[in-house]
Amino acid sequence: MTANSFTSVSLDPPLVLVCVDQDARLLSYLKTQRRFGVNILSDSQQRVSEFFAEPQQDPADCSRLGIRFRWTETGIPLLLDALAHLACDVVAQYMAGDHTIFIGEVESLESFDGEPLLYLHSQYRRLQP
Repeated sequence: MTANSFTSVSLDPPLVLVCVDQDARLLSYLKTQRRFGVNILSDSQQRVSEFFAEPQQDPADCSRLGIRFRWTETGIPLLLDALAHLACDVVAQYMAGDHTIFIGEVESLESFDGEPLLYLHSQYRRLQP
């Protein structure tokens, strides 16, 4: 899924939060598996973001877009070509309106060179030089 809210919570321990819509297919997985991955996309990955924003993904489109995964030792899928990866264990969850807020403790973090894909005011944007 493409998250509409993701933020840092704490540096010690390293905690992040992600908000998941009550209708998202990922919600039941998060509640049972208690782990998740965050992929920060590069500014060239707008189509990947749009693909994961759809309620249903067609595996043929996944292949056509060149989307490939690797799994952490704890079974968290991460996108191979993302700008950064965070693998997280859920430490708390809270109902908030039409979303569930998940707080995850970061078990691993990787980052690579590049510029992030941004989404603001209903449009994709890039950082200006």
